[in-house]
Amino acid sequence: MAEPKPTPTAESLMDKIYNHHSSSSSDSDDDKKSKHAASVKAKVEDEKPSARDSVKSKIFRLFGREKPVHKVLGGGKPADVFLWRNKKISASVLAGATVLWVFFELLEYHLITLVCHLLILFLAVFYLWSNASNFINKSQPQIPKVQIPEKTVLELASALRIELNKGFYVLRDIASGRDLKAFLGVIAVLWILSVVGKWFNFLTLFYILFVLLHTLPVIYEKYDDQIDAFGEKAWIEIKKQYAVFDAKVLSKIPKGPVKEKKKD
Repeated sequence: MAEPKPTPTAESLMDKIYNHHSSSSSDSDDDKKSKHAASVKAKVEDEKPSARDSVKSKIFRLFGREKPVHKVLGGGKPADVFLWRNKKISASVLAGATVLWVFFELLEYHLITLVCHLLILFLAVFYLWSNASNFINKSQPQIPKVQIPEKTVLELASALRIELNKGFYVLRDIASGRDLKAFLGVIAVLWILSVVGKWFNFLTLFYILFVLLHTLPVIYEKYDDQIDAFGEKAWIEIKKQYAVFDAKVLSKIPKGPVKEKKKD
């Protein structure tokens, strides 16, 4: 015969209720802790980008650059060519400039002579081709129609006018005697250009600048952190030397009395 099951006592029932309550309370505490940890982690993740941005904003950039190199160069197709976004186009432009430099500098061609010889060759080829096509029963060559759009010329002239006006404004502002640092900087740059101008003629100098435009920006874009770090050290040293020059020379230059502006 099966033995009768023992009836639960009041003490055993109280122990079960207590154990169930303690386990549920511990589970709720664990849930609260996990939720709190998740919220803290989310806050930390949210604060990371701002911290990164603040660190990036404190990094020294050459010439106070705050935008990418592509935008600094004006964006669009010219910037794409300088930064070698399309290697075929950039290489073609650089090769074309090199060919022109070889013609004018090494072969000592003159611009008018080169243009006339190219036109003679072009006209002779198409003239003979057009007449020979009647005898060999082939279609005449399709000579392309070349037209310069008026809109392109106006946009180019407008952009050139704006840049020239900016340059004249900067020169006028420097000549007015308001900024000594800018004055000395422009004088130094002009003096360096005058020295370099003795070594090369205008065409060679223009070609060198053109090659530098196709090499320096892409190198700087690739190694901007290292170059900016070196530039920061150089800029600090320049500021130290300028402070010494200011204390020994510029501060001893007598200045005229400052006239007070009359109040209306």
